Amino acid sequence: MRNTFKPPRLLARSALATLALCVSGAAMAQSYFKWEAVELPAASGASCGNGTPYRVFVNRTPFTTKTVVMFEGGGACWAKGNCQGEGGLLGASNPNGVPANYMSTLSMAAFGIITPFTARLHPFNAIQTQSWNIVYVPYCTGDVHTGNKVAVYPDADPAKPALTYYHRGARNAEALANWMAGNMRQPEHLLVTGFSAGGAGSTSNYGVLRDIVRPKAATLLADSGPLMQAPRGATAEQAPSLRLHEKIRVAWGLDGPEGLVNKLMSRYPGFGDPNNLGSLTTAMAEVYPQDRFGYAVFQQDSIYSDFSYRDFYPEIAAAPAAERKAMLLAKWKPEVKTWTDAMKPYANIGYYVPYERNFIGSHCLTLVGFDGTEIKAPERHRSVEVFLDNLLSRKDKIIKAYETEPNTQSAGSGSWWESISKMLTGG
Repeated sequence: MRNTFKPPRLLARSALATLALCVSGAAMAQSYFKWEAVELPAASGASCGNGTPYRVFVNRTPFTTKTVVMFEGGGACWAKGNCQGEGGLLGASNPNGVPANYMSTLSMAAFGIITPFTARLHPFNAIQTQSWNIVYVPYCTGDVHTGNKVAVYPDADPAKPALTYYHRGARNAEALANWMAGNMRQPEHLLVTGFSAGGAGSTSNYGVLRDIVRPKAATLLADSGPLMQAPRGATAEQAPSLRLHEKIRVAWGLDGPEGLVNKLMSRYPGFGDPNNLGSLTTAMAEVYPQDRFGYAVFQQDSIYSDFSYRDFYPEIAAAPAAERKAMLLAKWKPEVKTWTDAMKPYANIGYYVPYERNFIGSHCLTLVGFDGTEIKAPERHRSVEVFLDNLLSRKDKIIKAYETEPNTQSAGSGSWWESISKMLTGG
């Protein structure tokens, strides 16, 4: 097997190295470089989908105020079975809630190594934010961190009880922002990021974090959770995601009086379009012109495309598995192109769109590690880490990279990659 371990290039600058010189072991055990479970107050409306307390996890450092907030990915739901975790990767994550020991058990977080953003020392990638304060935001509401509705889902068998489910993703994010403002130092730089459902969640909740936490500088990197351009009135050919968007508006309460759409319209008056959820992408760039926004996705993503289309196009749902991927991508790739085209005029929006990675259906660039995220043409970028550094630097023109030639890459091999891949896919 190919050895993909990459010695941390930033170890000399990392908080762990500084810690050995500057902080006693007792101080570390009490406050720093360990995961702290924070239960957000029920009075804020925060909860998991099953009504249990909602928790986030904080790993602090005394050496910087810079902070990365990572929104966890997973599936979504608008029916009883999927909200109880049925449906594999596409079903709701953590249907039984988020326990206080979430970061030290076999969970989606994978002990913090699910992504290089949430491990001080990661087996595959050393990145600059590993020396920052880290906030891990679990996903347990089935609404890509955007909902504000208590839904009642009947069982397929009328004799069985219905499910009361709390789509509270947006409430959780606002409660998190208030907690950070009251319990952490004002960040010199705030990076809001997330993968899959967390990519959509980081995009949707960027504004509330930005406005309440009030960092001196702020950046977004949303991985593989695009809010596609899907204006009401468009045809299925023009905007295949519109059927999904119409479903979740109702299921998750996005259009309700306290729903995310109305809150965003009040936050960004005159910028976004309430009839196009995808307009949030460009609206934020106008509201926060000093910030930098980055979006990443694979052109061959067969997971998010499945979530976006299968339930809404009977011909795709009925197709044999061998044919379904091609049908999904026939809708997905044009939508990705429309999505990135909308970003082109904005100097503070970047995108990074490689062709394909041979790992979990080409879904997510920052999941587990960055291997297989190179772009070869028209310009060469060795991995999505180049995009991350460009976003954070503020020095260079923002990268807009869309791979123009098919380039199938392999992710890393070895026990770590294979174990996490099996955990995520149920293999």
